[in-house]
Amino acid sequence: MNTEVPIIDSALSLQEALMGIVIPPDIRDELTIIDIPYISFDDKLHQGQLVLHVDIADEVQEIFQEILKLRFPIEHAIPMSVYDWDDEKSMRSNNTSVFNYRVVYGTDQVSNHSKGLAIDINTRLNPCTAIDGTLQPANGTYDPSVPGTLTPESPVVKLFADRGWRWLGHRERKDWQHFNKSSAKI
Repeated sequence: MNTEVPIIDSALSLQEALMGIVIPPDIRDELTIIDIPYISFDDKLHQGQLVLHVDIADEVQEIFQEILKLRFPIEHAIPMSVYDWDDEKSMRSNNTSVFNYRVVYGTDQVSNHSKGLAIDINTRLNPCTAIDGTLQPANGTYDPSVPGTLTPESPVVKLFADRGWRWLGHRERKDWQHFNKSSAKI
């Protein structure tokens, strides 16, 4: 049994994790916060948090237990309130997160992140391609040889796919960081 004490990267209450943004009550009532353990890039055990839809909390907890066993490195898992709800700021820090009440970049459509049903992992290493072709975050670089980078062959991609999640690294306009679960599949 592993007795290593984790380095705590985030220890917020749900109320603290949701401060600083107005969220419709029907969405707020479906959110929860979970603690997740992970190996970070210092090769030490860390504990962070994800704010997500209550119906996927157990499943995501199980996935991150498997990610931990794989020793797939996660830089941070810190709720978006710590980043003032700024996606670019969170992505530049290589943060892993779920809930962020916002629209899909370049549209007025509410994102699956707004429902707590989309996960972005190691966002600087796994950037997304914007509509104009630039990478987000601005300091993002996709290099499959770097640990923590997601690829079609990655065991982490398979862990999510086996549970009905869709990885957007397969589509033409790449979003290597992003996994989502539609509410219809909950």
